[in-house]
Amino acid sequence: MDTYLEHTNALLPIHQQVSGFNPALRQLYPIAIVTGDELHIYDVAATPACYQFIKTAPIPMPLPKSVRAAFQLEDYGGRIACVITPEVFDSPEGYITILHEFVHCYQYETCEQALKGKLDIARQAQEKGDFMWEIQHPFPYQAGIFTRAYQEFLAALSRGDVREILTVRQELRTYLGRHDFEYMIWQEWKEGFARWIENRLQEKLGLPENLGGLSPPFSRVTFYAGGAKLVDFLHIQDPFLVADLEELFYRIGLPMRLN
Repeated sequence: MDTYLEHTNALLPIHQQVSGFNPALRQLYPIAIVTGDELHIYDVAATPACYQFIKTAPIPMPLPKSVRAAFQLEDYGGRIACVITPEVFDSPEGYITILHEFVHCYQYETCEQALKGKLDIARQAQEKGDFMWEIQHPFPYQAGIFTRAYQEFLAALSRGDVREILTVRQELRTYLGRHDFEYMIWQEWKEGFARWIENRLQEKLGLPENLGGLSPPFSRVTFYAGGAKLVDFLHIQDPFLVADLEELFYRIGLPMRLN
């Protein structure tokens, strides 16, 4: 089954060009392409380094149209993989999207599970068997106080105003309470870092940045954009921080350490 083999291998020269940018991009991961109710799984052969078709497997759950995700494949030994639909191959940006999901694979294989264990919201979700909390948590995106404060936070990041960043982050911590604040910093770290990588690659390859989420009405995607801006700010202060994802998480969650 080689329907998508040419497309998956077209990723290789792009990956070779950018793999040295950050440790999260060094490795190639399995790619699972959703067609109907099946996954077509491809993985990299060691020699030569190229993708090959592995197997077809049933989708493990109902998946949204145009899915872009990273999760474990039970039918492939529990390996973490990039899960996409075929139209991702229709544009150069689509290949950057695959690399965005590879960043999530890297997060999963390095420190994600240990960091989740430090969040009360994640521990309680696990106890309840709620495996969708990262997507479905009822965050107060439309609350006026949050919208105003997060807009001020984004503006302060754009100005590089450390004092205002600290002030607004403390205001958000106080207003949101423990679980909502934990949810925010988790999304800023997990998705914000991946968005930061994505945009740096877009820039490197002469493609437009992904700015989705920066303007109200706010949603979960706002934390992708805000997290990316925060990672960029922290990277300017400490260029080595983006190579240490655990420390980056603590810096995002403990803004008093920004300065």
